[in-house]
Amino acid sequence: MTSLLSEKTCTACRGDSPPLASEEIQQALTELTGWSLESVANIDQFAKTYKFNNFVNALAFTNAVGNLAEEYGHHPALLTEWGKVKVSWWTHKIKGVHENDAIMAAKTEQLFSARFAPDKS
Repeated sequence: MTSLLSEKTCTACRGDSPPLASEEIQQALTELTGWSLESVANIDQFAKTYKFNNFVNALAFTNAVGNLAEEYGHHPALLTEWGKVKVSWWTHKIKGVHENDAIMAAKTEQLFSARFAPDKS
């Protein structure tokens, strides 16, 4: 897996596509600041919770991630609450994480940084 995941494009994934190996997962996590690997019902997922100052901004981010997911035909689990959104990426067909999930996590991070991150000034 090369660096700059956010610049890569998802590839078609079939049911017999291999999940990422442990070393590939660790490499991806070095590039995905704040993301972690979680196991939900024995299925590995890349996950991150983003913080917001209100529900309106959290919902706007949720909708933006939804639009991103539609653009790439790959869809996360999104949990939107007051002041936070949890995004989880995994590939249903393989019941684990694929390179597409790392790519989409990176694109989610890029989206947040470009449009939703608090002003650093």
